[in-house]
Amino acid sequence: MPELPEVETVKRTLNELIKGKQIENVTVRLPRIIQRPDDTQAFAHMLAGHSVVHVERRGKFLRFVFDGLVMVSHLRMEGRYGLFQGDELLDKHTHVIFHFTDGTELRYTDVRQFGTMHLFQPGEDLLLKPLSKLGQEPLDPSFTVERFKEIVSGKNTKIKPLLLNQEYVVGIGNIYVDEALHRAGIHPEVSAKALTEEQLNKLHHAIVATLTEAVNAGGSSVKSYVNGQGESGSYQQQLLIYGRKDQPCATCGTLIEKSVVGGRGTHICPSCQPLAAAVK
Repeated sequence: MPELPEVETVKRTLNELIKGKQIENVTVRLPRIIQRPDDTQAFAHMLAGHSVVHVERRGKFLRFVFDGLVMVSHLRMEGRYGLFQGDELLDKHTHVIFHFTDGTELRYTDVRQFGTMHLFQPGEDLLLKPLSKLGQEPLDPSFTVERFKEIVSGKNTKIKPLLLNQEYVVGIGNIYVDEALHRAGIHPEVSAKALTEEQLNKLHHAIVATLTEAVNAGGSSVKSYVNGQGESGSYQQQLLIYGRKDQPCATCGTLIEKSVVGGRGTHICPSCQPLAAAVK
C-alpha cells in the first residue's frame, strides 16, 4: 500500500490542491527521504522559486512536474501529502515541507519513514532509476489484450508474482492482483505460459475493470491510506476476496482461504479458482 488506484487518487487530489502554486523554500527534517541529490540543501535550493505545473503518476510513483524540474516521489507503506496553512501545528512525523509563496504548505508525513524523493531535469527522470525500468501502465489505452498477451505469454513463472513484477505491468499490487485473479477464475499459482487465450482475455478484462472501479472509489483504505485531503477511499467495501479469509465467497459461498504465493499473503476461493487448473 498504496497501489495504483490510491496513488492515482492522491495525484488527482494534489492537482486540485497545489497546481500553480510557487515554492518559496523547502524544509527537510529527515534527510534520508531525499535520494537525489544527496545534499538536502541543494534539493531545497533547486526547488526554490519553481511553480507546480501539474502532478502525474507513473506506476506507484508520483511525478511532480515543476517549471523546469521533475520530482519523483514514492509513498512506500504510509507516506502522505497534505496541504496546510503555514501556522498549523506540525505532526511529529512530518519530514519534508514545501513552503508556498501564498502561505500554504505541502507537508509530507511518513510514520514508517520509507518514502523517497528524487529530483531531476525534465525528461531525465524517465531514463534513470527509479522510473527507468517500469513496465506497462494497465490503465493506459495502449494496454490492449494483445499487448497483455505479449507480456504474459510463454513466461515460466506463476501468474501472481509476474503481475506483481513492476517491470512487466506497473502499479497493480497485492490487493488488486488477488481481486483480478479471482474475477478471472484463475489460481495465483498457475504458470503464465499455461494460461489459455480465454483465460488471458478474462484476466486482462478483470485487471482493467478492477483498477478502474477502485480508482472511481478513491482507492482502498485497508490500512492507513488517505488522499491529499485526508479522505479515505471506499473500494475496500467492494473487495470480493482480499482480506476476507474464512468468509464465504460472494460468488459460490465457499470459504475463502489465505496462503502465501511468491512471498505475499494471497486470498483465493478454492471453488472459483481451483488448484487443479494451476498445475497444467
